[in-house]
Amino acid sequence: MARVGTTSVPSSARSEFGRTATILAVGCLIGALFAGSTVATPLYIIYKQQLGFSEITLTLIYAVYVVGNLTALMIFGRMSDQVGRRRTAVIAVGIAIVGALVFLFAHGVASLYVARVLSGLAIGIGAGTGTAWLAELIAEQDRSRATVIATIANFIGLGLGALISGLLAEYVALPLRTPFIAYLAALIVVAALLAFAHETVNRPLTAFAQLSVRPRAGVPSSIQPRFVAPAVTGFGAMALVAFFAALAPSVLAGELHVTSHAVAGAIFLELAAAVALVIALTRSLSSRAAMLWSLGLMLPSLALLVTAQFAESLVVMIAATATCGVAAGLGYRGSLQVVNQIVPDDRRAEVVSAYFICCFLGNALPVIGIGVLSTLISSTVASLVFATTIAVFAVVALVFGLKYRASQTQPKKETPRGMRGGVS
Repeated sequence: MARVGTTSVPSSARSEFGRTATILAVGCLIGALFAGSTVATPLYIIYKQQLGFSEITLTLIYAVYVVGNLTALMIFGRMSDQVGRRRTAVIAVGIAIVGALVFLFAHGVASLYVARVLSGLAIGIGAGTGTAWLAELIAEQDRSRATVIATIANFIGLGLGALISGLLAEYVALPLRTPFIAYLAALIVVAALLAFAHETVNRPLTAFAQLSVRPRAGVPSSIQPRFVAPAVTGFGAMALVAFFAALAPSVLAGELHVTSHAVAGAIFLELAAAVALVIALTRSLSSRAAMLWSLGLMLPSLALLVTAQFAESLVVMIAATATCGVAAGLGYRGSLQVVNQIVPDDRRAEVVSAYFICCFLGNALPVIGIGVLSTLISSTVASLVFATTIAVFAVVALVFGLKYRASQTQPKKETPRGMRGGVS
């Protein structure tokens, strides 16, 4: 019997993996989906040269991915609760496959926009499903391990997607085709694994007819002052990740004169590895302390990032990448856990959704701003404006984080079944 909330449902009688094998399969699902968002990272500079678009267009191609994320979060966030984990995961992989095919045969900017939206939609649906699935597969007393596994799989996928794509683009023929052929092969393997994964939420096929797509997002007035710090921290952490995912290859080629696609992929792998490592090694650090340390580290991280561009130094860029990764990892883990601490149980899904909206906006708006500014001033000065803006946000979040403690929680209320937040 599998347990969903307070309800036990019978497991499928079909041949399935055991619990450990299913955890590995779900980890592969999360990693593969997130890898799809960075396969294009080392390729943006090639697309820009071949299609002749501007820096603004480049950042919009990256940022439009958030449209898919938000659609998944607001409309399909509870799908796996209603129709089952495995079915929803397969749907997410199917969308990712379509997105990869659009990338594979892309001949213009419109195709890149469509592919990015599909990638964001697949990740938004699949990552939330995978996180909930892991929580049900892992023992109740160690439920926090599900979040750690999901987040580490997330960032390992991001890093490997960029690295492998960069290596293939640099050393194998057809640099805009081969990475997506390899990615499609990985998705097919994941789909095959999911066919045998242990289902924890069995639902009849008729459940699709009752699928609810009512959006939920909001923050109760009683916790709004305490919500500011984690929301802004999440915004800043994702802005750092977005800078490396969207703009680092252009910075390497333009300011640092490093044109290797493999190096561009390796830089993002370094960032993702730093994020995953710091999350794995700081589980004993309290969520509030992790969040505040992140905010403090953002200032030197941003300073190093700008210094690398002004000094045209790859060594400083490598140091900046590592410190940005630590700041982003602590910020994401700490701020998400703070939100889970301060939110009333009966409003958890909508508040966590509001938090992720802030993260998605951090993933999109700053890089768009850099793209716009880069057409008016030099890209280095645009990066300086970006760093200053995120630094101001970090100081504001630090003030609110010190003033309003997460320990001032609301009285707990009964949690309605089916309400859960997902990592997207």
